[in-house]
Amino acid sequence: MKDEIDWKSLLAVILNEHDCQTGTIHQMEASGTHLGLVCQIGVPEGLVEKITRIPIGKGIAGVAAERREPVMLCNLQQDLGGVARANARQTGVSGSLAVPVFNADRTKVLGILGVGKLAPHDFPAEEIRRVESHAAAIGRRFEMP
Repeated sequence: MKDEIDWKSLLAVILNEHDCQTGTIHQMEASGTHLGLVCQIGVPEGLVEKITRIPIGKGIAGVAAERREPVMLCNLQQDLGGVARANARQTGVSGSLAVPVFNADRTKVLGILGVGKLAPHDFPAEEIRRVESHAAAIGRRFEMP
């Protein structure tokens, strides 16, 4: 069951593999209109409340869910890319990536996996694929009874 999984430890492994300092796992709420925070690492305390519940289509995670594809920003401190909210700069993160967590047949977005680096970073295609593979594993766990 979802509650039996140590989400924070799982996220820590993902962040370590990708040399990231911050990360989030969000799950789609039953309404399908918002993402609810499952866990986070490295998000400043004052921003946690703002990312606890994210509307679909808002912010990097919400846009990734809406588009059903990864959303990347190389330097969040300089360019919000038209998708990040202004308060996203308060995270101190520069390079950020949000990837959808899909169900097994990729017909439904179950959530979002977000990773970020303090330094500007373009995530190359291979790295995005590796983060997507982590998202697929999270999706299998979300679907567990």
